Amino acid sequence: MAKRVHRPREDAEFDFILGMSRVPVLAYFAGTWPKAIEPCRVMDLVVDGVADDYTGRLTAVRADITRCPAATQRYEITGAPSYILLKEGNVVAHGTGPMTVTEMRTFLDRHL
Repeated sequence: MAKRVHRPREDAEFDFILGMSRVPVLAYFAGTWPKAIEPCRVMDLVVDGVADDYTGRLTAVRADITRCPAATQRYEITGAPSYILLKEGNVVAHGTGPMTVTEMRTFLDRHL
């Protein structure tokens, strides 16, 4: 993934990134179990693309569900890939399952 997508190694780093962001945050939760690997690889490319497209208007974060269990629980993430859009720390939109780049742009434009 591009450098524009943060990849926290633990919950504390995830929370730090959210706290430092002055723009909305797209938090994408990925899983490493067999059924989640391929859909999450697809979403890696999608999130990478939109992070470039929305530079300066959005902070993108890819959180591994097993490395960030507190964030996963806090945001009630139940599957992977899942994503939430946060504004000023509040969830304004969420979804589960793979999306195309066009669908993700529509999702972001609707809620940003």
